Amino acid sequence: MTIAVDEKIGAARRRFVSIVMPALNEERYIAEAISSIAPATDAFDWELLVLDGGSSDATRRIVAEITANDPRVRLLANERRIQASAVNLAARLADPRADILVRADCHAAYPSNFVERCVEQMMRSGAASVVVPMCAKGEGCIQTAIAAAQNSRVGNGGSAHRMGGWSGYVEHGHHAAFDRHAFLALGGYDERFTHNEDAEFDIRLVSSGRRIYLDGALGISYFPRSNLRALARQYFAYGRGRARTVLKHRITPRLRQLLPVGVLLGCLGALLAAPLDARFLVFPLLYALTCMILGGLLAVREGRACAGLSGLAAVVMHLAWGTGFLTELAITKAGGSPVDRPAVAPASGGDRRLPLSEEVSPSAVVATRRTAVIASPIGEGSRPGAWR
Repeated sequence: MTIAVDEKIGAARRRFVSIVMPALNEERYIAEAISSIAPATDAFDWELLVLDGGSSDATRRIVAEITANDPRVRLLANERRIQASAVNLAARLADPRADILVRADCHAAYPSNFVERCVEQMMRSGAASVVVPMCAKGEGCIQTAIAAAQNSRVGNGGSAHRMGGWSGYVEHGHHAAFDRHAFLALGGYDERFTHNEDAEFDIRLVSSGRRIYLDGALGISYFPRSNLRALARQYFAYGRGRARTVLKHRITPRLRQLLPVGVLLGCLGALLAAPLDARFLVFPLLYALTCMILGGLLAVREGRACAGLSGLAAVVMHLAWGTGFLTELAITKAGGSPVDRPAVAPASGGDRRLPLSEEVSPSAVVATRRTAVIASPIGEGSRPGAWR
């Protein structure tokens, strides 16, 4: 970022930006995440709110140490524990001067001057939300394969914020910044959603006549799940979340969202029919072979042998997403409207989003506003190593 960019956002010189970072057991990532996203400019005032969902590792101690050196970093309790609740709570408890919210993720690496660029695009585009492309990166063979799958069309279906390369107004993307007043006016995220809360919110935002701007040059790096089991749990939850959104707003899924369901049903149908005629197995075998070939092509293109396993990762993503989607439809048919039921997240350590708890206690809210430090004891543990 050059001085010229700071001049461009000069009109926002005394703006106040609240950076929101949900966290749960992120001792390996939290210090570097805070360091990478903290603004280096004096073009506006800012605070960074870490919303901790009850970490049992050293996350809270690490943030408390950072807070002691920089009071602009505040540690708050997110008793509901899911990310939607964290962002909503931050939007309410942020400094009264804050007019822009920047959403940050502990599992992401941010380019320099990320927040400054978000503010610039908010001012330039007139949008109520700025979204950015996301590029998955991995360490180790399996995580590298998962990242390669998520970055490819076979894994993301050609979603605009996954492919990147262009800028413009869109209907959805990876959330980076919001007009705080618009966010609150729309009621924030629907906290009955443990997953897909961002897409559900975007539907309401666009329906209100507001706009979303994708900055194709402001991509972030995301560190995906590191094993196939955790990946399956994640995409099962994604599928359920998308089904909830479809049912709540009575919308038709896009073709890329219907394909995993079609593949799943085709494979199940073929397996059930195989005892009658083995030729039915041609469909699942052809599907698996196609994914493996595409994975091999990715490995050749990227020059990394581990990317060859991206075909297997794509199969897991497709089938888990389709299973989650159909599961939510079945549960809804049996139990009524999804918006009348609380959201339930997978009870797994592999996913950071956990079941909803009771309302945040007034005492906790007062404590966080007054002290900017979470009231529960600071966890034990050591400072994380290098960013992955």
